[in-house]
Amino acid sequence: MTTTPTTPAPPPAASAGADQRVTQPTSPNVPESVTYATALERSAVLDSLIDDSAARDPQRFRMLTGDRPTGPLHVGHYLASLRNRVRLQDKGVETFVVIADYQVITDRDSVGNLGENVYGLVLDYLAAGLDPKLTTIFTHSAVPALNQLMLPFLSLVTDAELRRNPTVKDELALSGSRPLSGLLLTYPVHQAADVLFCHSRIVPVGRDQLPHLELTRSIARRFNTRYAAGQSVFAEPEALLSDVPLLLGTDGTKMSKSKGNVVNLRDTADETAQRIRAARTDSERQITFDPVARPEVANLLTLAGLFLDQSPEAIADQVGNRGAAGLKATVTEAINEGLAAHRSRRVELARDPAQVTAVLHQGNARANAVAQRTLATVRAVMGMAY
Repeated sequence: MTTTPTTPAPPPAASAGADQRVTQPTSPNVPESVTYATALERSAVLDSLIDDSAARDPQRFRMLTGDRPTGPLHVGHYLASLRNRVRLQDKGVETFVVIADYQVITDRDSVGNLGENVYGLVLDYLAAGLDPKLTTIFTHSAVPALNQLMLPFLSLVTDAELRRNPTVKDELALSGSRPLSGLLLTYPVHQAADVLFCHSRIVPVGRDQLPHLELTRSIARRFNTRYAAGQSVFAEPEALLSDVPLLLGTDGTKMSKSKGNVVNLRDTADETAQRIRAARTDSERQITFDPVARPEVANLLTLAGLFLDQSPEAIADQVGNRGAAGLKATVTEAINEGLAAHRSRRVELARDPAQVTAVLHQGNARANAVAQRTLATVRAVMGMAY
């Protein structure tokens, strides 16, 4: 029987050397490139500390990550996120994975095939190697205490801060004339509650998600100052940046479930081949890695290289003058071989839906216990423990 995780103690004070804390800039006047460079530097330090088995303290590196259940996971999720979650879990990092079902309706009129999508996510998590004894897999809507943290957190942010968040601005721009909903406006605070309820210390993110995490850090800091008289109720979580480059979809635009320009993890080998055959390339016979002049070709080379653990330049040399057909055959083989074990495990797990559901129920129970303790602490420091 898995025990409920306990709230981790703060890490020891930073000392000279590898564990020296790097403060991430918070001022809006700091150039984004500087912020990213600083976060990248600190991320490398965190990764080295996690890899240091002699100094590793699993609870010190408690991690929160997750997905919106808007459709099946694809190769971009697998390469940039799933594999890394399993790596960190196996190194002893205590892991929480939220299936953010409430966040599905931030920019949609209905929940769609929500139950099917949630079930599919759990299948892919387990098939990838996430172990429910080590990783807490839970749904947002099943943890009421987590969502109650939204109220005090909302008091700590301004309307202007929320409106200038890149995700809020991008989603609003894509919605056309659709009015901005309160749920979309407060989306960054939802994410902050997800991270802080379990006292996550590291959050795997891409470069575009750094503003979300910076707001989470601000909320933690402001709560401690305003409501807890300077006590450290919430530590400021830090970014663990992915080293996987941004991958394009098969049409040469941003990889997206809604665009249908992806290879899904659940696809068969034949479906994968069909999707890659339709991928955009160019007419040049000699295959070279040139992300600027040949972005679509470079993207396919990167994709194959990530599955084969080789550089895209090396893949280009192997394909040589076999043109787009040779490149696509190489990419298809790399993906199908790389996902063969995952897909086989997924099929096997799907034969026992009760087991998959039990994993989710167990994770929900564990997440609820953690959230209730956190909410009790919040109420106590705010003088609301009646």
